[in-house]
Amino acid sequence: MTVLAIIQARMGSTRLPGKILKQVNGKALLAYQLERVGKSKFIDQIVIATTIDQKDDQIVEFCIQYGVDYYRGSENDVLARYYEAAEQFDGDIIVRLTSDCPIIDPVVIDETINYYIDHSSEFDYVSNTIERTYPRGLDTEVFSRDALEKSNEKAKLERDREHVTAFMYSNPQIFRIGSISNTQNLENHRWTVDTAEDFQLVDLILSNLYSKNQLFYMSDVIELLDKHPDWVQLNSHIEQKKL
Repeated sequence: MTVLAIIQARMGSTRLPGKILKQVNGKALLAYQLERVGKSKFIDQIVIATTIDQKDDQIVEFCIQYGVDYYRGSENDVLARYYEAAEQFDGDIIVRLTSDCPIIDPVVIDETINYYIDHSSEFDYVSNTIERTYPRGLDTEVFSRDALEKSNEKAKLERDREHVTAFMYSNPQIFRIGSISNTQNLENHRWTVDTAEDFQLVDLILSNLYSKNQLFYMSDVIELLDKHPDWVQLNSHIEQKKL
């Protein structure tokens, strides 16, 4: 069973345009993320799913520079883009990641994948976001290609086409939904990058941890923020976009 991680990526962010290629210490946020996702013990291949829009040529250039596979599809119909990428690269188990998570933890990714594999006879879709206990920015969703194909066939609402997995977790009568939770509730932490304040926090985290240990983990970030509780306030007021 091929485990394929598909990272959706585009330059056109409404709140922080070009965020994924913004740099910390001379390195793009997307490069940090790819480095960390590449440490997964279960993922066989990583693909960047970007758009056919001209502004995303920069992402294609980035992928060529870093030797990363990519697929170009619809900007607005992200579900179709995902499905087409999964078909082209022939993934059996799909790991959905988003490109605004530069400090995602490979251990958290693997825990989610492993839970899906261990319970594949029970669940079509597993994520650590159904019940928010992990910091936002460590989001990992795992599902079968069959579930992705079924979603692509059946999803009609605009929000279900724009948000890849919305149709899955909104239809438990069609898909068997599994949830994985952290032992400690860390939902108040926001490590995704969607605004300038988010970037400021992630910049501080990477600048303090990466030079000492390139492969730092969720626990290392929590330890750092416990020493600097004021940093958490930088983006604590930011609200996640609703579906």
